[in-house]
Amino acid sequence: MNFTKTTEQSSKYEALEQMPIAELLTNINNEDKTVPLAVEKALPQIEALVFQVVAKLKNGGRLFYIGAGTSGRLGIVDASECPPTFGVPFDLVNGIIAGGDKAIRRAVENAEDDASQAWNDLSEFNINTKDVVIGIAASGTTPYVIGGLEKCNANNIITGCITCNEGSPLALTAQFPIVAVVGPEFVTGSSRMKAGTAQKLILNMISTATMIQLGRVKGNKMVDMQLSNNKLVDRGVRMIMGEIPVSYEEAAELLERFGSVRKSVDNYNAEKFNL
Repeated sequence: MNFTKTTEQSSKYEALEQMPIAELLTNINNEDKTVPLAVEKALPQIEALVFQVVAKLKNGGRLFYIGAGTSGRLGIVDASECPPTFGVPFDLVNGIIAGGDKAIRRAVENAEDDASQAWNDLSEFNINTKDVVIGIAASGTTPYVIGGLEKCNANNIITGCITCNEGSPLALTAQFPIVAVVGPEFVTGSSRMKAGTAQKLILNMISTATMIQLGRVKGNKMVDMQLSNNKLVDRGVRMIMGEIPVSYEEAAELLERFGSVRKSVDNYNAEKFNL
């Protein structure tokens, strides 16, 4: 299959090792500025996939990200941040990386080249037709990810992808592809840079928009966030104060009593107005 792999094209910059630090940083920053524009062009694709994710999760399904290397790590980051941010169960959004958890810190040789392993990994979670699987691969050619989506398609599981090359095998495999063409990297082929940034932005959009649609945000506040440290407790107290007429001390007492911003506000209103 012939397609233009822009993520592998030569950098627009030459003799990087001869550039002063200030020039290096300026040029990297200039390249990074182009990423949101590439993501903007993919907004209709992102919307189509989020619509599917929301529908499945409302019906008891789960969201899975699969990827290798940087792409796999980005999926794991997004998945791991959903429970503390939105108070959802830890198994609602799942990140799976080629090579297993040890690959989060260190590359596992040839893990991404095994086209059958992703389905084996998904099967450990009893993947089924209620779920959605999103493959992440900047190049769009990673066998681990493509093979996983092919098996999902064959088993009537909704599939999406995030990639940075138009017409890639991954984009052609996913039922709901997202393609953000960011062009050549500052360091040739280093897709941890612009492509990784685009993937992170898109993952933020998918998970945040989904959680808002699932009712996990009220107004613009994370009312179901886990109160796992003093900063978050203080934020929760101030969020309560913004919703109901109580002092800091009263809000803190409510939060300690009910365990979340949402429950604190709801129970206060129920008790005050006999709802």
